[in-house]
Amino acid sequence: MANGFMYILLCNDCTYYTGSTKDLELRFIQHQTGEGSNYTKNRLPVKLIYFEEYDRIDLAFYREKQVQRWSRKKKEALISGENYLLPELAKKSSEIKFSYPG
Repeated sequence: MANGFMYILLCNDCTYYTGSTKDLELRFIQHQTGEGSNYTKNRLPVKLIYFEEYDRIDLAFYREKQVQRWSRKKKEALISGENYLLPELAKKSSEIKFSYPG
């Protein structure tokens, strides 16, 4: 049985919200009723489009923080199950961050 979840919501304005929780069903209801977070409260309705289960909540939280740093394209590859794209998208992200004018 899962003790933690990392999840991604699609907000009404087509942005993504990434979070973690011990109770996915309750947390989704909280988001839908405007009680989940300030970010989603202003972007209702939201749709649960992806989640991962973890044995411990701290692992779910760690994964949440990892995915929050990802680009939109990398999140979309994860959501669509195209995990083979993740390493290449990570390279492109680091190239952008560390490119120097020259």
